[in-house]
Amino acid sequence: MKEVVFVTTNKGKIASAQRYLKDIKVIPYNAELIEPRSDDIKEIARKKVLQAFKIVNKPCMALDSGFFIEELNGFPKAYVNHTLDTIGVEGILKLMIDVKNRYCEFKSCLAYFDGTNITYFESKSPGIISEGIRGKDTKDKWSDLWYIFIPETFNKTLAEFNEEDFNELDRIKNESYIMKFGNWYKNNS
Repeated sequence: MKEVVFVTTNKGKIASAQRYLKDIKVIPYNAELIEPRSDDIKEIARKKVLQAFKIVNKPCMALDSGFFIEELNGFPKAYVNHTLDTIGVEGILKLMIDVKNRYCEFKSCLAYFDGTNITYFESKSPGIISEGIRGKDTKDKWSDLWYIFIPETFNKTLAEFNEEDFNELDRIKNESYIMKFGNWYKNNS
């Protein structure tokens, strides 16, 4: 079985990668990576994977994601952690009071570095922001945004999803960054 090192402190992101990369052994490496200030998640992923490679000294992957709310000119963009640490999902919901356009999307960029080349895998997940905090904590949750994000074609937040819902979401969005990476990695490593 092929292996890949995933450098992150986020256990939910590790669980998600392990769930989707069934034919690839995901080896977690717990290390805090410095995130540069940028609105560009691809640039952040690039800098994170270069740091990660210096830490593990072998081919590895790193991930950056952003959350973009259309009505708020894309806020919080790549500054999700800072936003959650300061105003939290409660603050985001306050900003959305009486807002009719609740469209938002997660954008993700996974960067893989083999020591010579960086390869990027990007995707976005459209949806809407719920009217309130909904759902429960799970081992797969990698952000508190799961309590307020309702994926397109669903009527519940990610934090309300059961296994069947996640399987349906997987079926619908077969072009996610992790699926793109998995297909590429099987054929190119």
